[in-house]
Amino acid sequence: MAPAAFDAEAGGPSIATAAGNGAHKPAPGADADAGAAFVLESKGTWWHAGFHLTTAIVGPTVLTLPYALRGMGWALGLTALSLIAAVTFYEYSLMSRVLDHCEARGRRHIRFRELAADVLGSGWMFYFVVIVQTTINTGVSIGSILLAADCIEIMYSSLAPNGPLKLYHFIIIVAVVLAFLSQLPSFHSLRHINFASLLLSLGYTILVSAACIRAGLSKDAPAKDYSLSSSKSEQTFNAFLSISILASVFGNGILPEIQATLAPPAAGKMMKALVLCYAVIGFTFYVASISGYWAFGIQVQSNVLKSLMPDSGPSLAPTWLLGIAVLFVLLQLLAIGLVYSQVAYEIMEKNSADVTQGKFSRRNLVPRLLLRTLYLAFCAFIAAMLPFFGDIVGVVGAVGFIPLDFILPVIMYNIALAPPRRSSLYIANTAIMVLFVGVGAIGAFASIRKLVLDAGQFKLFSNNVVD
Repeated sequence: MAPAAFDAEAGGPSIATAAGNGAHKPAPGADADAGAAFVLESKGTWWHAGFHLTTAIVGPTVLTLPYALRGMGWALGLTALSLIAAVTFYEYSLMSRVLDHCEARGRRHIRFRELAADVLGSGWMFYFVVIVQTTINTGVSIGSILLAADCIEIMYSSLAPNGPLKLYHFIIIVAVVLAFLSQLPSFHSLRHINFASLLLSLGYTILVSAACIRAGLSKDAPAKDYSLSSSKSEQTFNAFLSISILASVFGNGILPEIQATLAPPAAGKMMKALVLCYAVIGFTFYVASISGYWAFGIQVQSNVLKSLMPDSGPSLAPTWLLGIAVLFVLLQLLAIGLVYSQVAYEIMEKNSADVTQGKFSRRNLVPRLLLRTLYLAFCAFIAAMLPFFGDIVGVVGAVGFIPLDFILPVIMYNIALAPPRRSSLYIANTAIMVLFVGVGAIGAFASIRKLVLDAGQFKLFSNNVVD
């Protein structure tokens, strides 16, 4: 195993305890840190972890799934969706087992970066995970603010088509709301919000899917064309772009931090949380992707809601239904923004707060208020300046989620639990690693290619979100 230096850096719950007794939450003191004691406090049950995990994975990105199917067609698209669902469930279960394995040996890791450094025994891996994870989480936070503002603008435009408010006004509104909610001190304190987020995801999936079925049966529905590009190279690029989108939709990159919210011992609890999460995934992902692609075929846009509300011609669904769906999406985006901000808050609190004083003491409350507000102000500024996150989703999936969620878990499992090299498990894990290294590289190229092709549409501080 890796050097103990990384356990010392972790502080808190990753400190070794007597073998067989599991890990425990340390008393505040010199060995603890505020990131562990305050932000990643371990108090939750398995269903709380399931709520957190569902919010981290099942978000409005499900509305991009019909677009992902468009790049591959029915057979390959549904096959890829099913395979990535199975692979990600398997990968997350492996990562959870690695965490349980370390905990049983007195090293309970509550941060992805420390787990990777411990198991892989490499200092550079610690910083690699920090950089990739921080980039993903900040990108998702920015995207959540941008898309939430876009939802408000959609509702505002329908009520006041010539109103004076612009996209950046709504970005400011969303950032202020998030700054207020961000003062909830710990990941565990989001459990009720994330349960509501789970219900919201079911709600807008049902509404949007019903709207797609209605649109597909209406006289104004576009002709149903499910053909692929006549160019073989274009088909290949589109397929790998779709796989990158699927990887980003299923990715989360924060499973160790979610497992950290479980009251120790955490062994076995995360599997129940995964089953809860994937039950929701099984319903929302398939219903949304099949209904949206069936209704619009190759004309489906990167967000199926925009296919239901075309720029020209009548809306293809009742206004009240779309309004409720957009409201549900808006509310869930706030929850997603909160979840993905937790890693940044944990890093900031670890270095700014004093664990020996109370969580709500003035000494800790003032830095929390200031730093979290500044972080969200930064995310809001980037969202206003670069309102074209649609094309970045594939890039994030290829270069961010694929390494953290598809490659590292199997490597860590093979090293930590050391299955025999000739066993089917070891061979399967190695094959998955090699496959997704290739998928990530090609997907990154395809995603960046599309980003370059669409560059002419990008405009700083635009009043419209570019797909």
